[in-house]
Amino acid sequence: MLTRRLLPPLLGLGLVAGVTGAPIATAAPHGRFDWPLQPRPAVVRRFDKPAQNWLPGHRGVDLTGTARQPVLAAGDGFIVFAGTVADKPVISIDHSGGLRTTYEPVRAEVPVGRWVTRGTRIGTLESGHPGCATACLHWGARTEGGGRRREYLDPLGLLHRTPLRLKPVAP
Repeated sequence: MLTRRLLPPLLGLGLVAGVTGAPIATAAPHGRFDWPLQPRPAVVRRFDKPAQNWLPGHRGVDLTGTARQPVLAAGDGFIVFAGTVADKPVISIDHSGGLRTTYEPVRAEVPVGRWVTRGTRIGTLESGHPGCATACLHWGARTEGGGRRREYLDPLGLLHRTPLRLKPVAP
């Protein structure tokens, strides 16, 4: 509840913004990574880390999309692979700290060796991903080299999703 002392200044600020046409502030994405599809997609299938790298599991997440939808770099890095793996078009990006993200099935629009920043269009989503009625992006993440063994990670853990916390107002 706003006190009578704070209400007039807040109303005044709102009135000034309305009269001057000042833009309303919006929240920018926080953290190093963001969703590779916009608008924010639904998660169709979650990460299921295998007990050992050679065992069955789901080494990423499947995100809903549409055929020919732009796919964006989730974070800053270098394109280290853009080609076909098992008849599927795949793009891989190496990020700082030994992290690699992968995107499939994605038709590449950027060459290997190119530096991309978070939100850069890297390709277009193709249909035909198993288990999806329309088109889905399989987004994966893993640690690479640097003395550490390869470890698959849940890419959703890369996103900075801070929950909204409301604090009680003192009487």
